[in-house]
Amino acid sequence: MTVFARRARASAGRMHPELSLVSYTLLGHLEERGGCRATDLAAHYALDKSTVSRQVTALERVGLIERRLDTEDHRVQVLHLTDAGREILAQVTESRRAAFRERLADWPEEDLQRFAAYLTRYNAWPLAPKDRI
Repeated sequence: MTVFARRARASAGRMHPELSLVSYTLLGHLEERGGCRATDLAAHYALDKSTVSRQVTALERVGLIERRLDTEDHRVQVLHLTDAGREILAQVTESRRAAFRERLADWPEEDLQRFAAYLTRYNAWPLAPKDRI
């Protein structure tokens, strides 16, 4: 698992120099949800609020996300992807998919199905507070 995590972090850096694996993950969640609060990101990924705050600040600085007032509660700021954020996310996503396709191209269908089932099972395990990144 350590090798897997190291490779994931390294590949994220190669695909876009300003986009860490955590940043990529946060951008993906913002796209999927259509925006959310930083506290929602922290809760969803079981990350410390200060970790998310640093990531959000870095993503804002490079113009990949922006804060908007919540339409229902103007005291709340909601994070959204910018056009540049959507473009970078799409580029990195396609690069990652191409790398997966290449790496798994010669795997038999049965192995792919088993691998997918194992990943699904692994990812279904709930994170405990001690497991926070």
